[in-house]
Amino acid sequence: MMRAIVGFLFVAALLICSSTTYANDTVNMQDPYKMVQQVADNTFKRITKDQAIIQQNKEHLRIIVEEELLPYIDYKYASYRVLGSYIQKVRNITDKEEKAQAVEHVKQFIEVFKNYLVATYAGVFTQYTNQNVEFGAAKEFTDDQVAIVKTTIVEEGKPDIKIDFKVRRDSNNEWRAYDMMAEGISLLDAKQTELHGILRQQGIAHVIDLLDKKSRLPVQFRGDDGNK
Repeated sequence: MMRAIVGFLFVAALLICSSTTYANDTVNMQDPYKMVQQVADNTFKRITKDQAIIQQNKEHLRIIVEEELLPYIDYKYASYRVLGSYIQKVRNITDKEEKAQAVEHVKQFIEVFKNYLVATYAGVFTQYTNQNVEFGAAKEFTDDQVAIVKTTIVEEGKPDIKIDFKVRRDSNNEWRAYDMMAEGISLLDAKQTELHGILRQQGIAHVIDLLDKKSRLPVQFRGDDGNK
């Protein structure tokens, strides 16, 4: 049941089309609220523009995600969050060779998790039907390292869905998204729970292989069949 709920909300969260139109498509990464709105707007304008290509080859959605969305996702930090306590275990390793191997595994996980996100988002975007989103009021963020951008997805004939985008400031004073809270459910926490048992029982190499295989599947909407 939890997977079904998370899967549905994950899809709904990503099917966002900003009602705001910007004359300049350059994303303001110094403002978390403007960043989220502009990225949504740019991504869906690109999907609309490239519809003819997408109809011929859905793999083109990977390119759109990589170019329009990925630069504004802190996938490295998200990877660390998904790995959870495993990161601390790696830090505590004292044997140099063992630690070097563990660090390499973490690097591999970050790369395959990035590719997995690209594949997942590309699949979800095959379901794009021009949903609208209402953005909550911006708040003062000068002294904050993390901000929450509140949104409500509105579609006629269906209940509103509340989505909170979590974004964080990096050392360059740029903001990137790292998580979404869909109706109170953290998508990173859900993915961590899904992978925790596999990581503990079969090891990180198996998790890396699992995500790598999923990321290489053809772009398609997988819904809630477990292939997320």
